[in-house]
Amino acid sequence: MDNSLSLVLILLATAVMVVVVCRILRLPVMLGYLAVGILIGPHAFGWIPDAPSTRHLGEFGVVFLMFSIGLEFSLTRLKAMHRTVFGLGGAQVLSTILLVMAGATLLGVDWRAGLALGGILAMSSTAIVSKMLVERAELNLPYGQQMMGVLLFQDLAVVPLLIIIPALASQPDNLHLTLGLAMVKATIVLLILLVFGQHVMRRWFHIVASQKSSELFTLNVLFITLGLAYLTELAGLSMALGAFVAGMLISETEYRYQVEEDIKPFRDVLLGLFFVTIGMMLNPASIVSNLGWIVLALPLLILFKALLVAILARIFEGEWSIALRSGIGLAQAGEFGFVLLTLTDGAHLLQGETMQITLATMLLSMLTAPFLIQYGEAISRRFSDEWTNRALQMHQIAIKSMSSTGHVILCGYGRSGQKLASILEDEKLRFIALDLDSRRVREAAAGNKSVVYGDAAKREVLMAAGLMRARVLVVTYKDKHSTLAILRHVKELRPDLPVVVRANDDTHVELFKNAGAAEVVAEVLEGSVMLASQALLLAGVPLNRVIRHVQENRARRYAMFNGYMNNAQNSGIEISEDMQPRFLNVMLKPDSFAVGKRLRDSELDTLNIEVKALRRYNVHGAQPSEDMVLRSGDVLVLLGLPAALLDAEIRLHKGGL
Repeated sequence: MDNSLSLVLILLATAVMVVVVCRILRLPVMLGYLAVGILIGPHAFGWIPDAPSTRHLGEFGVVFLMFSIGLEFSLTRLKAMHRTVFGLGGAQVLSTILLVMAGATLLGVDWRAGLALGGILAMSSTAIVSKMLVERAELNLPYGQQMMGVLLFQDLAVVPLLIIIPALASQPDNLHLTLGLAMVKATIVLLILLVFGQHVMRRWFHIVASQKSSELFTLNVLFITLGLAYLTELAGLSMALGAFVAGMLISETEYRYQVEEDIKPFRDVLLGLFFVTIGMMLNPASIVSNLGWIVLALPLLILFKALLVAILARIFEGEWSIALRSGIGLAQAGEFGFVLLTLTDGAHLLQGETMQITLATMLLSMLTAPFLIQYGEAISRRFSDEWTNRALQMHQIAIKSMSSTGHVILCGYGRSGQKLASILEDEKLRFIALDLDSRRVREAAAGNKSVVYGDAAKREVLMAAGLMRARVLVVTYKDKHSTLAILRHVKELRPDLPVVVRANDDTHVELFKNAGAAEVVAEVLEGSVMLASQALLLAGVPLNRVIRHVQENRARRYAMFNGYMNNAQNSGIEISEDMQPRFLNVMLKPDSFAVGKRLRDSELDTLNIEVKALRRYNVHGAQPSEDMVLRSGDVLVLLGLPAALLDAEIRLHKGGL
């Protein structure tokens, strides 16, 4: 077998096995690649030599990583989060670098090594933090927004550090000249690429896309990414900087999403190889000999980063408990720290033992990150006044809801929530809205609206909002994890309460219904119905036929409208409210008369009551069969006149009538 092929097979086999283990244990795949590098590297089994060619191939992983960062670069997002990104994020990076430099100087370490080390330790793991926040439905919470803002600035801060760190390798006498020359070259290259490259890039992609060849499109993306990386390397700058600019240029075109998909396989594979080369740098023997320093450095790094971020977040954002959660979440090292570490190693700024201690500490800090984020709430409670704040918050919510019975709970008070609240007010229905945007809550309170600050996905918040006395609960925002948490709490505490859920499309409709949602409103489908109605009107179709189409579509979509819309359309007579049919949810108890009997045995049809739907654990059916045997916990959705509904409820629970 050819030697190079055997090396590739060893690398692939080891990577596959370790990555599978990481997936099973739900650990970041990056840690698996690092473990592969440690195992097969020159300091362990020695299967793959730590050769310049191997490292050079791994650098292409960094190139594609920086390209992806540039591709996701959004001026709109930066403007929306400018205070958090440039205020909190900028303060975090600069403070870390300055404090590490000061500490290095006190310990007699060269300030250049301190600057490089400060940049390395300032980075946190975007991959781990963002993944954990999404899984825990905390991305849109205040501390989640703080973390993402800081991470966004860290990504931007890598760009100047890619220029500065290699320049630090020059002689002290020429350092200022080298740094100045590097910055001038970077400025000229960036200006040329960004000013003139924008128009060229869009035109060129139009030409390539017009050929309608997916192979050509992918080859073109690879050519631009590696081509610009090569140009910046020729200019004496890093390849990663050129790749970042390439991503920025493409991000402003309409092809960014297709490019992101095409580049992903190359990025993930080569980035995995980069982390393998990082793992190969770690010497297990050196770790054992410096174990005491590593054990000391790990808690120091976590405490230093957590406290620094928490203090800065407290200054910029205000609330101590939220600041602590942000600090705990960003206390680990990051992927870009490894990128900068390789540059520092290439510039010979850190000694061998210091490099090994730093590398080991960074790896261990990333291993602790998922656990710190998972238990961040408990830790922040212990060291903050969060219990007091939460008790006050619950008290305020309870005051708003304590006088309400049969009210509607709105989870979210954005545009959809505000419109729904307006309709409820028109119908004289009381509601209480829960929202996590403090500015929105203050504005609503100034308008005397029943809106309070609270996370609807938390059990105690729902209870304080009067869950046990509510008539309906509506989730007005699109967040799958938060919605599922709300449905779980409702099913546990108040299974008879109907919950209406908002969704973007029909992707999660069945998931929400199986979780207990009475109805799911998909925006895309609702929008398509209204688009069709407007098109039909403008095409000259009579109004009554357009209305019929809309009603028929909604009747098919929503079980509770089935059969009723046609009756309502055919009847043009105004009748009093007491003679208007309405819905009623009836939950059967263990001692209810109807439990254990077939639905037909209740003879609800004699009361002119129609059973529109039945909700049961893991079952959500419209128009249930007459032969269905009813069980305790079943929720029957009845349609009829008010007086008949009361009689039907008595018959289901007590029999007779």
